[in-house]
Amino acid sequence: MDIHSTAIVDSAAEIEEGVQIDAFAVIKGNVKIRKGTVVGHHACIEGPTEIGENNKIFQFASIGSPPQDLKYKGEDTKLIIGDGNIFREFVTINRGTPTGLGVTTIGNRNFFMAYSHVAHDCIVEDEVVLANNATLAGHIIVQKRAIIGGLSAVHQFARIGCYAMIAGKTGIVKDVPPYMLASGPRAKLYGLNLIGLERNGFSKEEIKVLKKAYNLLFKKKAKFSEAVDQISENYGNYNVIQVLLEFLNGSKRGITLG
Repeated sequence: MDIHSTAIVDSAAEIEEGVQIDAFAVIKGNVKIRKGTVVGHHACIEGPTEIGENNKIFQFASIGSPPQDLKYKGEDTKLIIGDGNIFREFVTINRGTPTGLGVTTIGNRNFFMAYSHVAHDCIVEDEVVLANNATLAGHIIVQKRAIIGGLSAVHQFARIGCYAMIAGKTGIVKDVPPYMLASGPRAKLYGLNLIGLERNGFSKEEIKVLKKAYNLLFKKKAKFSEAVDQISENYGNYNVIQVLLEFLNGSKRGITLG
């Protein structure tokens, strides 16, 4: 371990070999940090929190702080972080609440830019990007490889689908389906995230089918439920369509429209 002499590390913390903790960092309570993780100077980590391998926590980040929920009375909730994540300056990640999941969960290889915020009981999957000042309210699910632009805000209980891209300064109040582009102070859809899909190796056939599904959902005048049935019947054998339909059918807040 490489722990600076000015860092404050609680006796309850479990720090593996190969962890680096820089000057004036504070590790408070039941915190577990696995090998290869670097904690920058003046960062604060509070427990119960579990942090995996090879994460980079930059200076002044606040990881595992209590939820910003007036109902919270100090109950034993937690934060779980996977491997290979980057938390830039002044990022804030809160623990869960007893009335929610009880845990906030961060997956692997995510990138949280400066001042971004993840509130209580959120689930952030893998390889997600939150740009500067992007904000997640409580109980949000962000699926893999979604990108949320700077200064954007997501309403509690909303979901962001996999490979979706949210433009900067966007307000998300309903679910954004997988593969889509969303933008605006009250977000609207603006087609597929075509560049993102191409960069992530989606085939031309998959993209073509997704375009057909998008047109049925948001461009035709059929009822939404009828469009979902048509997509299932005509293209349900494609995995990308199965992912889309599962997301649409699981919506509780409603779907962001075009």
